[in-house]
Amino acid sequence: MLKFGIGQAVRRVEDRRFLTGHGRYTDDISFEGQLHVAFVRSPHAAARVLAVDTADAAAAEGVVAVFTGADLDADGVGGVPAVARVKNADGSGMQAPKRAALAADAVHFAGEAVAMVVATDPVAARDATELVVVDYDERPAVVDPLKAVEDDAVVVHDGTPSNLCFDWRQGKAAEVETAMAAAHQVVEIDIVNNRVSANPLEPRAVNATIDAETGQTVVYTNGQGVHGLRGILADAVFKVPADEFRVVMPDVGGGFGMKIFLYPEHVAVIYAARKLRRPVKWTGDRSESLLTDAHGRDLRTHARLGLDADGRFTAFEVSTVANLGAYASQFGAMIPTSAAAGLATTVYAIPVAALHVKGVFTNTAPVDAYRGAGRPEANYLIERLIDTAARATGRSPAELRRINYIPATAMPYTNAMGTTYDCGDFALMQSRALEAADMAGFAERRRQSAAKGRLRGIGMASYIEWTQGNPKEEARIRFEADGSATVLVGTQSNGQGHETSFAQVAADLLGMPFEKVRVVMGDTAQVKTGGGTGGSRSLQMAGSAIRLASEAIVERARSIAAEKLEAAADDLV
Repeated sequence: MLKFGIGQAVRRVEDRRFLTGHGRYTDDISFEGQLHVAFVRSPHAAARVLAVDTADAAAAEGVVAVFTGADLDADGVGGVPAVARVKNADGSGMQAPKRAALAADAVHFAGEAVAMVVATDPVAARDATELVVVDYDERPAVVDPLKAVEDDAVVVHDGTPSNLCFDWRQGKAAEVETAMAAAHQVVEIDIVNNRVSANPLEPRAVNATIDAETGQTVVYTNGQGVHGLRGILADAVFKVPADEFRVVMPDVGGGFGMKIFLYPEHVAVIYAARKLRRPVKWTGDRSESLLTDAHGRDLRTHARLGLDADGRFTAFEVSTVANLGAYASQFGAMIPTSAAAGLATTVYAIPVAALHVKGVFTNTAPVDAYRGAGRPEANYLIERLIDTAARATGRSPAELRRINYIPATAMPYTNAMGTTYDCGDFALMQSRALEAADMAGFAERRRQSAAKGRLRGIGMASYIEWTQGNPKEEARIRFEADGSATVLVGTQSNGQGHETSFAQVAADLLGMPFEKVRVVMGDTAQVKTGGGTGGSRSLQMAGSAIRLASEAIVERARSIAAEKLEAAADDLV
């Protein structure tokens, strides 16, 4: 293994430019004739849009154009699609009302954009938004997902029968009911997995321009993968061949899942650039981020766990109401359903399980993937439920977990949801954790704290994870004239250190100095395919692709060397 090879400690190569102010983010990129965008956003969570008067704004100093939803509709611009869809329990499809880049007839959450001002500088654009007059007819709003599914609930979207986006089920509900009826004890909990904002250091931004030579629309933005974004822009929004777009992602200051998606601002800014044939940029501020970035979580869950007289789990049932916000976001329907279903029983040997999720619309910002996207919620739920069971049965939380872990001898093990685990010794891991935490000495530490008037507690949880996202990845390796190697890969760094870790993989396998490897990503003109970063997939998928590419190069080099040296390839190292 090389000094700076796989798994070795090394200073991150990207950190020098970040720490010295030489990072290159979307907002740092400007072009000659650069225009800037500011959005007019609804102050209401629910309202009809009766009229939008842009005359005064259009006449303001520095303003080049003002666009509304009617303009985009007239030019045939599509909405932001819900890509990952789920089926209802009866096999029918979920409902997904159109999400326009600029709302034309109604707004469904506070912060939804209704108009866009394009000006020669960002201050002029922002000032002119105050001159746009929107006539709203405010309507009652519903923000509580439990109230949104009541029979007399306010309906978020006109023309839809209810606020139910989908009614999804998985597992063996009838067998669960039978097992619960036969259980020695059933424990139940109700929990709220609260809504969160990803709130990355760098707000969302996009800068679109037209390449004078190729005619391509070149989109600079801070996302989590160039290829998925380009595909949706071409296929669903502008309905043109994908090669009309080049998408470039420079340095990205955090994403956490929230920057995976195509947003209305992408569509509006790109539309303006194509319409005006000039570069157009938007960089969100912190208020816009908190209002309009995809939020995470927001689940109301009731769960039941059946136990026999010995404390062994016999059945597990989950019923969740998932707040999707005002629209079904790109992967919003998948996150509370299939994203975690396969791991619902986590590390425990539970014979039968059933899941039921209702996805509902409310007058709130749309919800989508955030840090683990479904898996943390599933682990949190069952661990809370087991702690409740321990208290209800008078058992030690550690012991109750231990007797219900999937035994190492049962591997490979297929859980109640149909997912097969190839290996795992969860009882051993627990034993080591308890020893490292000195659980045996906890009672004395608690006594000492109490003597000082302080409270001391201890908790435990078992966690299992699987990676998600696009299961395909590409890596190409190119050798340069100076003897260095360039690794081109289809994922995207959001600050995780990909330039370092990918270079370590290639350097180790190619047997070359770490500092002679350069990593290129985030440009559809240079990297032809890729799945981006998301679902904790990058090193697993891109690292594996780099390994395969490196091994292919080594084998090819060995074959060439064998021919030149008139030796057997297997004799060369």
